[in-house]
Amino acid sequence: MTQLSPEKAQAYWSRTSGLMWTMLAIWFLAGFGVHFFAPQLNGIRIIGFPLGFYMAAQGSLIIFVVSLFWFAGKQNEIDEEFGVAEEE
Repeated sequence: MTQLSPEKAQAYWSRTSGLMWTMLAIWFLAGFGVHFFAPQLNGIRIIGFPLGFYMAAQGSLIIFVVSLFWFAGKQNEIDEEFGVAEEE
């Protein structure tokens, strides 16, 4: 495993924790925000279904899956930038 200097380790952790907080905000909005505003979103209909119902039942799950792939890609970019990427 590559050893990082204290300065590079701090920069690596700063980028990683920033990504983590961004992911946590996305998770919170998809997990709680969508469900909180579902009654207001139900006024909008898409293909006959209320938008709030769709977002609460399926939309938040789609957001979770897409955000996980996005997170993995961004974390790999950070790891490669700092030379700590896993070897394939």
